[in-house]
Amino acid sequence: MGRISDLVQQALETGYLTLTAEDQLRSLLQTKNDPEELTAFMQLQQAAMEGNVRQESREAPGISRCLS
Repeated sequence: MGRISDLVQQALETGYLTLTAEDQLRSLLQTKNDPEELTAFMQLQQAAMEGNVRQESREAPGISRCLS
Protein backbone atom coordinates (compact mmCIF):
# COMPACT_ATOMS: atom_id res chain seq x y z
CA MET A 1 0.00 0.00 0.00
CA GLY A 2 2.82 2.40 0.73
CA ARG A 3 3.36 5.17 3.19
CA ILE A 4 1.42 8.34 3.78
CA SER A 5 4.40 10.45 2.79
CA ASP A 6 4.69 8.62 -0.55
CA LEU A 7 1.03 9.27 -1.38
CA VAL A 8 1.36 12.89 -0.29
CA GLN A 9 4.48 13.40 -2.39
CA GLN A 10 2.72 12.04 -5.47
CA ALA A 11 -0.30 14.30 -4.89
CA LEU A 12 1.90 17.35 -4.36
CA GLU A 13 3.90 16.62 -7.52
CA THR A 14 0.84 16.06 -9.71
CA GLY A 15 -1.49 18.52 -7.99
CA TYR A 16 -4.13 15.79 -7.90
CA LEU A 17 -5.34 13.27 -5.31
CA THR A 18 -7.04 10.25 -6.86
CA LEU A 19 -9.85 8.28 -5.27
CA THR A 20 -7.50 5.33 -4.93
CA ALA A 21 -4.88 7.39 -3.10
CA GLU A 22 -7.56 8.91 -0.89
CA ASP A 23 -8.83 5.44 0.05
CA GLN A 24 -5.26 4.33 0.79
CA LEU A 25 -4.74 7.38 3.00
CA ARG A 26 -7.90 6.56 4.95
CA SER A 27 -6.65 3.03 5.58
CA LEU A 28 -3.18 4.19 6.56
CA LEU A 29 -4.55 6.81 8.93
CA GLN A 30 -6.38 4.10 10.87
CA THR A 31 -3.04 2.62 11.95
CA LYS A 32 -0.31 3.96 14.18
CA ASN A 33 1.98 6.34 12.27
CA ASP A 34 5.23 8.14 12.88
CA PRO A 35 4.97 11.90 13.49
CA GLU A 36 6.64 12.48 10.10
CA GLU A 37 3.82 10.65 8.34
CA LEU A 38 1.20 12.74 10.13
CA THR A 39 3.11 15.90 9.24
CA ALA A 40 3.07 14.85 5.59
CA PHE A 41 -0.70 14.35 5.79
CA MET A 42 -1.12 17.82 7.29
CA GLN A 43 0.91 19.25 4.41
CA LEU A 44 -1.48 17.57 1.97
CA GLN A 45 -4.48 19.00 3.79
CA GLN A 46 -2.96 22.48 3.64
CA ALA A 47 -2.18 22.14 -0.06
CA ALA A 48 -5.75 21.04 -0.75
CA MET A 49 -7.19 23.96 1.23
CA GLU A 50 -4.97 26.38 -0.70
CA GLY A 51 -6.07 24.90 -4.01
CA ASN A 52 -2.68 23.43 -4.87
CA VAL A 53 -4.02 19.87 -4.89
CA ARG A 54 -7.37 18.93 -6.43
CA GLN A 55 -9.27 15.94 -5.08
CA GLU A 56 -10.96 13.58 -7.48
CA SER A 57 -13.62 12.94 -4.82
CA ARG A 58 -14.66 16.61 -4.91
CA GLU A 59 -15.11 16.80 -8.66
CA ALA A 60 -18.35 16.19 -10.59
CA PRO A 61 -20.27 13.91 -8.22
CA GLY A 62 -20.75 10.37 -9.39
CA ILE A 63 -18.88 10.70 -12.69
CA SER A 64 -15.44 9.69 -11.48
CA ARG A 65 -16.81 6.79 -9.45
CA CYS A 66 -18.70 5.46 -12.47
CA LEU A 67 -15.56 5.44 -14.57
CA SER A 68 -13.35 3.61 -12.11
